[in-house]
Amino acid sequence: MKKLTERTSVRILFFKNGMGQDGHEITVGKETMKKVLDTCTIRMNLNLPARYFYDLYGRKIEDISKVPLLEKCLQNSITPLRGLLWVSKGEGFSPSGAKMYIQGVLLALYQRLKSAKKYYKQLNLVMNEQKEKITEKVILSMTAKEHHKEQEEVSRLIDELQTAIKSNIGHLCKLGPQLQAEQEQFSSYVYQHIKSLPANTLVPGGLQLKVFENGKNTGEISVGISKKDLGSDSPIQTDHMMERLLLKIHQRLQGSSINPPGLNYSSMRLFDENGQEIKNPLSLKNEQKIWVSYGRAYRSPLNLALGLTFDRVSAFARGDIMVAYKTFLDPNAVLLPGCGNWEVCEGFPINFNCTSQQIPDQFEKVDLENHFLQNKVDPNIVLHASVSIGKWSFSGSEASSRSQIAPSILWPVASVWLITKTGMILSRAITQGCLAIGHPIRVKAAEGTSLEGYKLILQKRHSGDDSQKWVFGTDGCIYSKAYPQFVLTYLEELNAQVDVTQTEYHIHHGAWTTAHQEHGRNLAEEVLQESASNLGLKQLPEPSDTHLMPEGSLEETGELTVALVRKLEEKHPKASAQRWAIKHEGTSKPGQWKHSRVENPLWNKLTYMWPVLPSGQLNEEFDWPIQGLLVPSSPPMKKPICKTTEPYAPVRLRVLQNGEKNKNRSVTILGPDISPGRKTQCTEILNLPSAARRLYNEKGKEIFALKDLQRDELVYVSCGELWINPDLSIAQQKKQIFLRNLESDIAKIQIFCSTHKIEALVLEVQSDIVSGSKLAVHKPVAIFGEEKQVTEPEEKQMQEDPLTTENASSEILDSHVRAHLRMKACHTLPRYAWQETSHDFDEDDSLPKKTEKGLFENVEPQKKHSCSPKHSKLHKHCHQQFEYRDGQIISHAAPQLVLGVQGPNLRSGMEVVLVEKKSDGSHQRWIHQEDSRTFHLVSNPDLVLAVSMTKTRNEVCGYPVIVQKYKPYNNGAANQKWHYMKNIKALVAFHSTALDKEITSANYAGVCTSSVIKEENIDQPGYCYLSPDGKRKTMLCLACGQSMRTEKGLKQLLPGVPFLCISGTKTQKPFLQGPFKVISVAEVDLSCDKAEKTLSYYQARLLSLRMKTCTQAASHSGMAATHQKAVKIIAYKNGDGYRNGKLIVAGTFPMLLTECTEQLGLARAASKVYTKDGTPIFTLRDLVLWALDESFLQRDSEKQKQDAAPVGKEQIIVESMEENPRMKVKNRLFAKSVTSDSLDGIDKSLLTLILRNPIAIWVSCGEPFLPPNALQKAEKLEKQNWLKKDRILADLDTMRHKMRQLKGRRVAACQPATMVPTKSPVQPVVVEGGWTEQTQQEIKLMELIRHTEAHLSEIQEMESKINFPIATKRIAVKPSNLYKQPNTKRVWIYLNGGRPEDGTYAWGKTISELLQDCSSRLKMTHPARALYTPSGEPIQSWDDIERDMVICVSMGHGFKTPKELKQLMEIRANYARIRRQQGPQATDIVVSPSTKLLSLAHLHN
Repeated sequence: MKKLTERTSVRILFFKNGMGQDGHEITVGKETMKKVLDTCTIRMNLNLPARYFYDLYGRKIEDISKVPLLEKCLQNSITPLRGLLWVSKGEGFSPSGAKMYIQGVLLALYQRLKSAKKYYKQLNLVMNEQKEKITEKVILSMTAKEHHKEQEEVSRLIDELQTAIKSNIGHLCKLGPQLQAEQEQFSSYVYQHIKSLPANTLVPGGLQLKVFENGKNTGEISVGISKKDLGSDSPIQTDHMMERLLLKIHQRLQGSSINPPGLNYSSMRLFDENGQEIKNPLSLKNEQKIWVSYGRAYRSPLNLALGLTFDRVSAFARGDIMVAYKTFLDPNAVLLPGCGNWEVCEGFPINFNCTSQQIPDQFEKVDLENHFLQNKVDPNIVLHASVSIGKWSFSGSEASSRSQIAPSILWPVASVWLITKTGMILSRAITQGCLAIGHPIRVKAAEGTSLEGYKLILQKRHSGDDSQKWVFGTDGCIYSKAYPQFVLTYLEELNAQVDVTQTEYHIHHGAWTTAHQEHGRNLAEEVLQESASNLGLKQLPEPSDTHLMPEGSLEETGELTVALVRKLEEKHPKASAQRWAIKHEGTSKPGQWKHSRVENPLWNKLTYMWPVLPSGQLNEEFDWPIQGLLVPSSPPMKKPICKTTEPYAPVRLRVLQNGEKNKNRSVTILGPDISPGRKTQCTEILNLPSAARRLYNEKGKEIFALKDLQRDELVYVSCGELWINPDLSIAQQKKQIFLRNLESDIAKIQIFCSTHKIEALVLEVQSDIVSGSKLAVHKPVAIFGEEKQVTEPEEKQMQEDPLTTENASSEILDSHVRAHLRMKACHTLPRYAWQETSHDFDEDDSLPKKTEKGLFENVEPQKKHSCSPKHSKLHKHCHQQFEYRDGQIISHAAPQLVLGVQGPNLRSGMEVVLVEKKSDGSHQRWIHQEDSRTFHLVSNPDLVLAVSMTKTRNEVCGYPVIVQKYKPYNNGAANQKWHYMKNIKALVAFHSTALDKEITSANYAGVCTSSVIKEENIDQPGYCYLSPDGKRKTMLCLACGQSMRTEKGLKQLLPGVPFLCISGTKTQKPFLQGPFKVISVAEVDLSCDKAEKTLSYYQARLLSLRMKTCTQAASHSGMAATHQKAVKIIAYKNGDGYRNGKLIVAGTFPMLLTECTEQLGLARAASKVYTKDGTPIFTLRDLVLWALDESFLQRDSEKQKQDAAPVGKEQIIVESMEENPRMKVKNRLFAKSVTSDSLDGIDKSLLTLILRNPIAIWVSCGEPFLPPNALQKAEKLEKQNWLKKDRILADLDTMRHKMRQLKGRRVAACQPATMVPTKSPVQPVVVEGGWTEQTQQEIKLMELIRHTEAHLSEIQEMESKINFPIATKRIAVKPSNLYKQPNTKRVWIYLNGGRPEDGTYAWGKTISELLQDCSSRLKMTHPARALYTPSGEPIQSWDDIERDMVICVSMGHGFKTPKELKQLMEIRANYARIRRQQGPQATDIVVSPSTKLLSLAHLHN
C-alpha cells in the first residue's frame, strides 16, 4: 500500500530571474536537470532556454532534490511545497526578484499576524469573563475544551508567523550588499561573468551601442554597428556615414516600442547623455548610450518632480525635557513598504523610548510639534518626511528611487500624489498625510529682493483645515486656500535661498571629542533649556528604556527647493518657477491626460494634465482622484502668440467654400493679410451663410498668416467650423458635420445640467477684507448655524457701541491687516481719473476672473502658527458677514468698508467691490426691494446687484458679483434675487423658486426653455417674431431668439407676457430651428428629474455614432497627405474567376479593402489584392501603374503581331520581346520618369483614357493567389471526366445488353451436347457443347465488360482523389453527392469515471483525430489514450464507431464506473488523512501470518 500511494514527485515554486511575482508551481519527479530546465522553459514561456537555477541567496542549484521546504505557514495544500528557485537563461542572479518576493511575503505575514492577534484577544475575553465584548460569534458557541484547544492553535500560529517574519527579515538583510551592488551597476550586474572590453577599443568589425527611447532610461536595445555598415571611415564623408548609421539603427529598431510602424528614418535624430545631437559617427564610442528621437527635441529621461524624503528621528531626554533630532537612516535597513504599516502622529510619539545617556556628536533638531510617521510593528522606528524637489524617472519606480538623492526612499511612490476634488494633495505613499503649510520663512532672490513665504510640510489630513487645501488656477499655479496670494514655487529656478535666520529651526553642531566634551555638554544643555522655554513643547513621560545613538557625524541638511511664495507677475522672467503640471504615474487609470483641457498643444505632447478647465471649474471628465507627479516649470497653459510686424507683399489666392469638391469653382482674390476686411470680402464673394472666420489650406492646416502661402494657392474659407475634407464623399462630409453639430448641442445641455440646480450661496469677500477686494458668492461655512446664538447679543452690542464692534471684529484679523485698516481710516489717498478702474461690458456679460496683482502688494498674509479648523472657520465666517443698514451693505468684520462700484461711468457688467464708507457716496448706496428681492443702486435704479453666471463656475472662487440691468420677469432673473438674513448677517444669492433658477440657467446655457417646462405658459424674457406678411406672431425664448438674431422681424417682448416658446411645440415651423443645430427641441426633456438622463442618452448616442462613422482615410486630425483620385475597380473573389464581380469606386487603399470585404461578402477582412497576372497590389498608385503597364503591353503586342517577321534575326527579336514584354514596358515607363511615388510624368489625358474602364482585381483574405482561369480549367476537366464516364457507362450498358441477348439465344436454342471419346482411362468420354456452355463470343464479351468496369472504377477513384485538393485550393467547388455520407463522425464523449450526461460532442475522421479532439474539448490534463463503450468494451477500429455514439474517454487507465472512481478517491483521502493526523508511521503496515497457521504448516511439513 505504501509503495502504491507514495509519490516520488515534489512541487517546487519557480520564478523568473529578477521577478518576485507570478510564480509557477511545477511538479518535478525523477527527471534529470536538463528535463526540468526544459519544463521551466515551456511553462514560463521563456524566449531562450533555461540554463541555471538559483536559490534565495544566488547560489546555483545542481541537485533539484535538495531544495528545502517552505515555512509551514506558507504551505497552501496537503502536498508540501518546496522552494524558492529562480530560473536564469544564462545571466547572473538578480537579487531584486528575491527582494520583491520577500516584501510581498512580509506584507501577507503581517496581515495574518494582525488578524491572529485580534482573534487571540477575542479568545482571552472568554477567560476574563467579558463575553459582552466578543464580536466573533463562533467563539461564543465553543465548549471549554474546544476553546482551550483553539487558544493553543492560535498561539502556535502566532509563534510560527513571528518566526517566519524574523526569518524573512534575516534573508532580506543578507541580500543587502547584493541589492546595493545591483542598484549601483544597474543592468550590468547580472552580466558580471562576461568580461567587458575597454571603452576605447572597438568590437571586431564595429562597435556596440545602447539605444534608448527619447525621454526614457529603460527599455535598452543593443545595436551592433560594423565597419561594413558605415562604409568608408573618411572624415570627409561623415554625412553619408551618418545616413547609413541612421538606417542601420532604424532597421534594428523595427517593431519595437521606440520605432512604431510608419516612421521614416529620415526624421531620426540621435542624442548623447548630455542632450547634444550626434552628427558625426566617428565620435561614437563602444558601449555608449544614445537616445533616439523621430523629429522631436531631446527630452531628459530624468525629470523634476515634487516628492518626499524620509529621515529617521530619535530623541534624548533630560528629566522632563525631550529633544528630537534627525539620525542616520541605514539604506539597507528593512522598513516595510505600504501606508498600512505606518501611522501618522501629530507631534512626537509618546511611546518612543528616548536616550538619556549619550548625546550625538552632531544633530539637527526637529520640532516636537511636527507630524511624524511611526512604525506599527516597531514603535521605536520614527520617520520625519520632508517635501523637496528631486529628479525622478517617469518610466519606472526603480529608476525613480535611484535618481532621488536622499537618505532613504521607503516607497517608490514617494513622489506620487493624489489630488482630490476638495483641493487636498495627498501622498500616495502615506495616504493619511497631505501637503500642508508650515512655519513662515523669508526667501532671498538672486537679484537681492526678499520674498515672504511658508515652508511645505507633510501633515495628517483634516477635512476642515484650509492650510491643507489648495486651489489649481487657470494659469498653471497652485494657490493656497488659506493664503490665496501665495503659490507653490520651485526655489532653484527662482535662484532663491532661504534665509536661515528667518526660519524657525536650524541645525546645531557640536564636536563631542575628548578635548571639547565640556563645550558639547554646554551646547546640549543650551538646547535642552531652549526646548524647556518653548511653551508649545509637549511634556512627555520619562522613558523606561534607553538606546545608544549611532556613531559618526551627520551632513548638514540641504537647502529648501520648494516653498510657498507670494505670486509673481505674469510677465516676470522667473514666472515659470510657479507653474506646475501633473504627470500621470502608475498603471491604473491610463489615458487620464486626454481629458485635460489646456490650450497649449505642448501639454498634450508631454502628456501633462491639469484638473481645472480654462474657466476655472473642476474638470469632471477626470476619474477622480487624480494620481500623478507634480512637475515644476511647466509650459504656459495658453498657446503662445507670435506677433510679427513684417510687411507682406500682396498674394493672389484662390478661395473656395469649406468642403467644396469642385476646384473649378474657386474665386481669385488679392490678399495682403488676413484682415477682417478680406474675410468680409470672402463672405460676399462666396455667398457664405454667415461671416467668414477661419482659413485652411488644401491639407487642412489652419492659416494664421500669409507668409508661407504661394501665389495662386488654394484656400478654403469656413464660417468658424472645422475643416471639412473635400476628398471625402458627400455622405461622409454630412456625417462629419452632423457629429460636430451634435457635439455642440450636447455641450449646451451639459452646461445646463451643471448649473440648473444651484445650491444656497452667500456673499463673500474673495481675498483680504481691504478696500478694492472683489466679491463673489460661495457656499456658506457651517459656523453660521453654530454661532447663531452668539451673533444676536453681538448685534445688540454693536448698536450700542460702534467702536466696540470694530474692536471685536478686528480681533479676528491679524495685527498687520488691522494696522492697514487704521491707516486707511485716518488717511485716504486722492485718486486721479486714470487711476479709477473702468470696464466696458455689455448687458449680461460676465467678467473674467483675474488674479489680484498690484493693488495691494505690501499687504502681508496672516501669519498663523497654528492652523486649527475653528480658527479657519472664523476667518471664513467674517468674510461672509454683511449688514444692510442705512442703505449700505456693510462688512461686519470691517464696518468702514461697504459694497460699491468704482468709477464715474456706470454700466451693466461692472464689478462690485469693497470701497471705503462715505456719507455722500451714491455708488455705494442700495435700495432693498423686498417684494422683488433685489438691491437697486441709488445712483442708477435700473442697475441691481446680480451674480455673473459664467458658463463654467470656479468652484474655489465662486461666481463674481456685478451690477446688472434689472429684469422685471418672474422667471429668468434668479441671479438678481437676494435674501438678507439679519440674524446671521448674510446675503443669500439665488433666493428664488426652482423654476426661476432653471429658466435662468437655460438662458445662460443657450437652451430653449420649452425643453425645461412642458406645455406651460410662464413669464420669462423672450422675443416676438413677426412674419413677413405681418399676419402671424411667434413667441420665442431668449436662446431661440438669439439664434434668429439676423431676422428683421424680431423684437424683444415686454415683461408680464406669459408664453411658451414655439420651438418646443409640435406645430413648430421648418424655419424655426431653435438653439440646437441637430437635436429637436420638442424631443429634449430637460425637466428637473430627467435632465441628467437626457444628457447621458445623447452622450451615449454621440459615442455610438462616432464609433460607427470612424473615418479610415489616411489623413490624421485634418492633416492629410496628397490624395489619389478615385479609381473605378471591378473586384472578384480570389478563386472565383470572373464570376460575381462588384463595381467599386475607392479613393484610398483602406477604403478599397473595406468595400471589398462588404460587397464581396468575405468571411474575414480583405488583406491582399492581386491583378490578373498575380501581381500583388499594396497602394492605389501601384494599381494605376499596373494598369498603365498593361495598356502599353497590349498596344505593343498588337504592334508586334503586325510588324513581326517570319524568319531571320527579326523573328528572334520578336520572340525575345514576347518572352519578357513587361520588362520592356517598364523600361519605357521609367524612361518617362514614372515611379511608384509619382505619376507626374504621365499625360493626364492618357491617364484618364486608361482609367476610364474599371481595373479588374482579385481580393483574398490572406490566401495565395489563384489564377482566374483555374476555375474554368477545373470545370472543363470535370466536364471532360463526366463525358468520358458517360461514354464508358453507355458502352458498358450496350455490352451488358448484348451479353443478355447472346445468353437468351443460347438457352432458347436448347442444342444437345456432343459425346467426344478420349484416351484417358479416368475420363474416357467428355461432354462438349450444348446449351449450358458459354460460347466463345460470350467469353470475349465478358472479358471486355470486366475490363471496362475496372477502367470505370479507376476513373471514379481518381476523381475522388482529385476532388479533395481542388476543394481545398478553391479551384473548383464540386457539388456534394447526395447519397455519399461524409467521413467525419460526431460522437458524445465523457471522461472515464464520470457521468455520461456531463460530456460533450466531439468530431473526427480517424481515431487519432478523435482522441486529439477529445483531449481539447474535455480539457484533459494528459492526452486521451483509449476509448470505451459505456459497458466497458474497448474500441479498436474506426468502423466500430457510429454516429452520435456515446464513448468513454480514458487517459490510458482501465475502464472505471463513477462508483469505482469514488471508492478510489475515498481510499486515497483516508490514507492522506491518517498520515496527517497520526504521522507517516501510521501507514507502515506489515501483514504477517498468525502463529496457528504457522504451526499447522510446520506439522504438515
